[in-house]
Amino acid sequence: MLKTWLKKKGFEVDTAGNTARARKLLNGHSYHLILSDLRLPDQDGIHLLTELRKNHDQTPFIIMTSYAEIQSAVQAMKHGAGDYITKPIQPDELLKKIQENILPETTTSTEQTAAKTSGETLQFLEGESEAARQLYNYVQLVAPTQMSVLINGASGTGKEYVAHRIHELSKRAGKPFIAIDCGSIPKELAASEFFGHVKGSFTGALNDKTGAFEEANGGTLFLDEIGNLSYEIQVQLLRALQERHIRPIGSNKEIPVDIRLISATNENLTEALEKGTFREDLYHRINEFTLHMPSLKERPEDILLFANFFLDQANRELGRNLTGFDTEASEALQRYAWPGNLRQLKNIVKRATLLAQGEFITPRELGEEICMPTKNIQESLTLHDEETEKRRILNALQQTNNNKSQAAKLLGIDRKTLYNKLKLYNILQ
Repeated sequence: MLKTWLKKKGFEVDTAGNTARARKLLNGHSYHLILSDLRLPDQDGIHLLTELRKNHDQTPFIIMTSYAEIQSAVQAMKHGAGDYITKPIQPDELLKKIQENILPETTTSTEQTAAKTSGETLQFLEGESEAARQLYNYVQLVAPTQMSVLINGASGTGKEYVAHRIHELSKRAGKPFIAIDCGSIPKELAASEFFGHVKGSFTGALNDKTGAFEEANGGTLFLDEIGNLSYEIQVQLLRALQERHIRPIGSNKEIPVDIRLISATNENLTEALEKGTFREDLYHRINEFTLHMPSLKERPEDILLFANFFLDQANRELGRNLTGFDTEASEALQRYAWPGNLRQLKNIVKRATLLAQGEFITPRELGEEICMPTKNIQESLTLHDEETEKRRILNALQQTNNNKSQAAKLLGIDRKTLYNKLKLYNILQ
């Protein structure tokens, strides 16, 4: 919330959830001021302050503390802190202290800083949880290589962003990044989407079409929900990857292609291998390195970070100027299970931003579903083994009069996953 508010006041702000993360930021950047809580997960703020002063770093340092810890804050000032501020923080008081601690000649005008931050806005946030740090450590390791990567994770966890990030950190960064959603391609058009076609090669082929392989030549091809491809297309895809040549439909000419493949799935492909619906040779070809996308409930430390990030986006898109979430709304966001992961959080925040009447988003704007008590029907409908899973899907459909959107909510999954399960268990739709 402070980051969002300070950015509105024209400051450029980085955040860290602990002193270890703070040290990394301080090693790579120069800051005009450090605003630190007294109590941190790994070490306290005084420890960080003392360390900085021993290294002759005189960056102004303000300690945030509760009324009960004022004596500790006074002690921090003896170690070189410029000031302290008590929680709950009054924004005007904080702004005054910041202005007092930053030398006038080092400050940037609000207009200049705001222009700079808006021009460098990130489209995604990686997060600061342990799960996020581990994921992006792996991303940095595999990105410079030519290995094929399989990204495994539930819908809405940000698989395409990770694929794009791998591309950006690779040696192919200056070349195309082409993304294909395999779940949305009709079976009869898949070959054309991948390899292209020539005019008149089939009914409806009114013009030549360049396929995704050729468009991505020299760069990266991202195949989302690869588990949805038919067996026939899997054969053609494997051949293209092995031979590094493609032939558009209706053409006698082979085209050499050089692509790096990144695939993603929200299904268990090892089960598909056992059932014979996914080719084992293709699986090993696309799976030289596997990344697991943590669900949002596996990284609770990141929920408010993402919520405020999505609020910034929604403010820009909707022309609003909200500051953040009130205390009750923040607590509700952290309690909720988020079956739809980041995509669901983004949609909820955008809707709340549109509805909000005051400066802060309240539980009223988040809606009843987000603010319900944590013990709800989702807990009793969590999916487990196949027989139990099938039975609970049928029960959910019965409870909702065959309303698949409502059934998916009861089961704690998204609609796309439910449709895949209906197909898997041959449940009539």
